[in-house]
Amino acid sequence: MRYCSSRGGQDNWSAAEAIVRGLAPDGGLFIPLEIPRVGAQFLNALSAMDYRRRAAEILGLYLPEFSREELGALTQAAYGTSFSAGEQCAPLHFAGDGIAYMELYHGPTCAFKDMALQLMPRLLVSSLRKTGQTRNMCILVATSGDTGKAALEGFRDVPGTRIQVFYPENGVSRMQELQMRTQRGNNVAVQAVRGNFDDTQSGVKSIFSDKALGDRLAERGWLLSSANSINWGRLLPQIVYYFSAYCDCVAAGRLQAGQDLDFCVPTGNFGDILAGWYAKKMGLPVGRLLCASNDNKVLTDFFQTGEYDKNRPFYMTTSPSMDILVSSNLERLLSHRAGPKALAGWMEQLSRTGRFRVGEDVLRALREDFDAGWCGMDEAAKEISRVWRDEGYLIDPHTAVASAVARRLRQESGRKAPCVVVSTASPFKFCDTVLSALGETGDIPAENQAARLSALTKQPVPAPLAELDRLEVRFSGAIPKADMPGAVEGFLQR
Repeated sequence: MRYCSSRGGQDNWSAAEAIVRGLAPDGGLFIPLEIPRVGAQFLNALSAMDYRRRAAEILGLYLPEFSREELGALTQAAYGTSFSAGEQCAPLHFAGDGIAYMELYHGPTCAFKDMALQLMPRLLVSSLRKTGQTRNMCILVATSGDTGKAALEGFRDVPGTRIQVFYPENGVSRMQELQMRTQRGNNVAVQAVRGNFDDTQSGVKSIFSDKALGDRLAERGWLLSSANSINWGRLLPQIVYYFSAYCDCVAAGRLQAGQDLDFCVPTGNFGDILAGWYAKKMGLPVGRLLCASNDNKVLTDFFQTGEYDKNRPFYMTTSPSMDILVSSNLERLLSHRAGPKALAGWMEQLSRTGRFRVGEDVLRALREDFDAGWCGMDEAAKEISRVWRDEGYLIDPHTAVASAVARRLRQESGRKAPCVVVSTASPFKFCDTVLSALGETGDIPAENQAARLSALTKQPVPAPLAELDRLEVRFSGAIPKADMPGAVEGFLQR
């Protein structure tokens, strides 16, 4: 298995090299030269395994430099005692109308990013050894909410690494910000950035493309890489839970082996749903991939019109991890579908004008796999209330976006195939929004909201969140985007 740049640069990178570099030299994202195919026998074998073994089997198809024993040890370490949901790590909650919720928030930071970021640091350290790299690694992360804490926790005190996380000031929930600002570890740094997530993300990308800065850091023994989903080592582990959900639906008698299963995914950066597309192209019987957006509906508009246009108002919503106008991982999909030459042209247009348009042939090809819809904040709040009232089940505002979109698209199409809604975060990470949706409109102090939500719903506060208000705040303040390179250099001089 070899890798190339989505934009058509050098096309002979190993998996370990792709993971270490994070971003291709031409600014593109690494993609596999071919997508491995599996059949019914492979799926039957997976069904008898726990989540850790399923992960090792699927990762092995993409990581030929890693032995079966090595991958088994890595997945055992990643998905062992740090997950509270037991052996399957990503359990399903079956609701009515053929819908199930896949709970991806039972890891140490109570968000779906743990599914990748408990494994990625281990893949990265192993990949460093395989490539003969002797420099220390600095991980840079731009986060719209959950990636930051999950990356910090995954890389905390990992030998030979440091990690610096940037997030948009006032652009994440109180709980998300508190998780990051209280992060423990001797190799971590957290910095708010004045602006929105796209400002933060473009700032990190510009650091990676700054050759002079890279050369200065290299002289000091540092190599930069990323833990965002632009890194293949972050995206690859996410493929696993689509296979796992399918196996669990069959085991529960909710699906016949070989029958199509739809997935509805709340997404802003397009990485989570792209992992589902890779699973489908590998041979998993996935029917429709439903791309769910919030008020920042740039992806919905793209799948409906073929035009991607980031020149629009930016909304700060109650689902902040989706408040994104530049969906980085869409690049990978378009490169697979239209080729690197066309993709490179579109990315140049996006950089220069903020928009691009694909042809009707490409749009038709995309629609073979994807449907798209969006959900505003009021509708998401009503969906939180409805699911709790009708199902006795508590969901967070990101999951509510996907839940509402799934119900609407299924009603409009008349589609009856079972559908898994990808549930990306614990509702206790967004207590104020969930409490408001459930009718609790009083002025509840922020530090009391988790306890109030627990008392109202009789659901326990997850242990990693219950301790936050007792932890020391280690990081504070905000900087302009222009100061981000200096912040990185300062961090690495300590």
